[in-house]
Amino acid sequence: MMDKNSPLPLYHQLEEHIKSLIEKGELKPEDSLPSEREYAEKYDISRMTVRQAINNLVKEGYLYRRKGKGSFVSEQKIEQKLIGLTSFTEDMRARGMEPSSRLLHFEIIPANIQVAKQLGIKEYAPVYEIRRIRLADNVPMALETNYISANLIKGLTEEIVSQSLYQYIEEKQQLTIDYSTQIIESSIAGQKESDALAIEKGAPILFIRRNTYLKNGVPFEMVKSAYRADRYKFTINIKR
Repeated sequence: MMDKNSPLPLYHQLEEHIKSLIEKGELKPEDSLPSEREYAEKYDISRMTVRQAINNLVKEGYLYRRKGKGSFVSEQKIEQKLIGLTSFTEDMRARGMEPSSRLLHFEIIPANIQVAKQLGIKEYAPVYEIRRIRLADNVPMALETNYISANLIKGLTEEIVSQSLYQYIEEKQQLTIDYSTQIIESSIAGQKESDALAIEKGAPILFIRRNTYLKNGVPFEMVKSAYRADRYKFTINIKR
């Protein structure tokens, strides 16, 4: 029952109750929730109170809505800690998930001024442009576009980039990948992201730009990624 004498708002009490059911596994991914009316009648609270609790849980990623069908429990988000440089393939395998890629585009193009600057090469120098959908257990997680200097990393093929790019660079090219810098921003899905990631246009995404460097300090890769905000989150430990 909701405690109407508690200093905690009723919507917050309902939020915590639903969140607890999800975290204990009593409500599982894809389970549907009772309607606003059913919650209101069960706990003797207003539908507006219920709606606020549901809205907050949707924003936090615990729930999602299907138009005309109600609210459902979301899949648990994949958490990536921002310590150490790992590839998507390595990251998913560490979580016991099967990584895969769906190659959308592979071409050698002349570098524009932005790409050239990021890779430390001359404008119009050849670069690989690689666009892939990154999947975990066949679920789309990210739309990723890589730009790699073709004079530095030689011999890339569609078959190679459909698997682990970092593994090829380190094992076959005998180059040591050392570190990267990342910028993470919140954004919303456009039509391209919507189609690739099976999400609604306007849904929240995490937009990431990463520059990756070899042991000798030479930049070899610039990556632009759009991650599903409903399936992915990043955490960082900060020490004073």
